[in-house]
Amino acid sequence: MGHKRNRPDRLAEKLLQIRKALGLTQKEMAERLSKQAGVKITYRNVSKYERDKSVPYIEIVLAYTRLANVEMNQIVDDDLDIEPTEWPEFIEADLT
Repeated sequence: MGHKRNRPDRLAEKLLQIRKALGLTQKEMAERLSKQAGVKITYRNVSKYERDKSVPYIEIVLAYTRLANVEMNQIVDDDLDIEPTEWPEFIEADLT
């Protein structure tokens, strides 16, 4: 009865790119995502997202967008890239 959802081919790659650009470990990213999304995220979840073994819920993707100060479509649209130059210099201050 259900149908298979199409998911972005580059989602895992972009989530990894965001974490690395922010200079965070998977554990640190999980902590930030948990706080931002209001749900418990572990480093194992982050690892699965980055290896394309699991697809994060929309609330988690939204948390990534807020932490990285990027638009949702930049993460979910395979035709768009995320360029670190688009991220403001003050982003690290926002993470503390």
